[in-house]
Amino acid sequence: MSSRINLRTLFPVMLSFFVMSFVDMVGIGVDRVKADMNLSDTMAQLIPSAAFLWFLILSVPVGIIQSRIGKKLMLNIGMAVTAAGMLVPFLVYRFPMVLAGFALLGIGNTIVQVSANPLLVDVVPGNRTSSFLSFSQFIKAIGSMVAPPLAAFFASRFGDWKILFLAFGIVSVLSVLWLGMIKVDESPAVVKATLQTTLKLLGNRFVLMMVLSIFIVVGVDVGFNSNSGQFLMHRYGFLQEAAESGRSIYFLGRMAGTFAGALLLTRITSERFYISTSVLGIISFLAILILPSSVNQFTVWLLVFITGLAVANIFPLVFSVAVRAYPERSSEISGLMMMAISGGAVFPPLMGLITQASNVTWGMSVMLFCMIFLLGSAIYTARR
Repeated sequence: MSSRINLRTLFPVMLSFFVMSFVDMVGIGVDRVKADMNLSDTMAQLIPSAAFLWFLILSVPVGIIQSRIGKKLMLNIGMAVTAAGMLVPFLVYRFPMVLAGFALLGIGNTIVQVSANPLLVDVVPGNRTSSFLSFSQFIKAIGSMVAPPLAAFFASRFGDWKILFLAFGIVSVLSVLWLGMIKVDESPAVVKATLQTTLKLLGNRFVLMMVLSIFIVVGVDVGFNSNSGQFLMHRYGFLQEAAESGRSIYFLGRMAGTFAGALLLTRITSERFYISTSVLGIISFLAILILPSSVNQFTVWLLVFITGLAVANIFPLVFSVAVRAYPERSSEISGLMMMAISGGAVFPPLMGLITQASNVTWGMSVMLFCMIFLLGSAIYTARR
């Protein structure tokens, strides 16, 4: 691996992480579609489930296929399916078609996440892997952050928030064309991946812990994304636009966190950083749950920002630690890690059920227990 970075190769690969962010439209979808179609909390939470269920079903098969056809081709297939997922709800805005569109978005995003992370590892120097994986999440956070204000802009300016689907669909197509024009020297798979060899890796205690950590942190991220709007409205009395702004502040925190992480990870170890960010997440989640409802809006937004800051680097930290441990099994590990993103399909409906059975604060408290688990994972990783 050369110590030099080829920017001509790096830029289109990095753009794929912007396309990767489009799956975070599930949060906007929950709020907007719920209001447009008068859905219950449980029905609205089917939107993130429709998107993230595919990570459980497809991640390992995609990793196996990828080891045969290559990461670049697999990534382009994923971005093309993402574009199709954007167009379906834009053209036909009915709840079954919305679910179908988010399902296509989930399928495309599954493929993109399985292929983009190991492809990035191939185009950057090995000693910069953790830093660039964090920076890739910074790119992803930009897309996640701009989506809510863009939806609000299209709604106010053109009377149709769904133009966001069309805009992101066009970006997906352009990304496919750009990546298709470059050549990438991919690292060959030492072991030809099969379902058996991939699942056998779960017998490795360290790999299993890393996979569970991804399952949990994605559940936290998607759970906060899809439930924060309702939480801020009911717990702190925010109006809808202010609540949606809270989601943008969360992604702003994530963006700042990944940018800071890209810099800090050149100076401190991944394991120490993992512990620190997990502790920060526990503190911020606890504070946002127990503060009185009369607290001022700025304080709540600050805590939302800190929450995004804390969660931002856990995914790239876990991924880079696992791939560094077994670089020759990167496609298989990537498949397992992306399978764990199905946590985004599990936690939102669970939180919706708890919210309906009690209240939105109890629904959100699920994420506090998740962060405690992640701290345990961080300590285990450091001791290993």
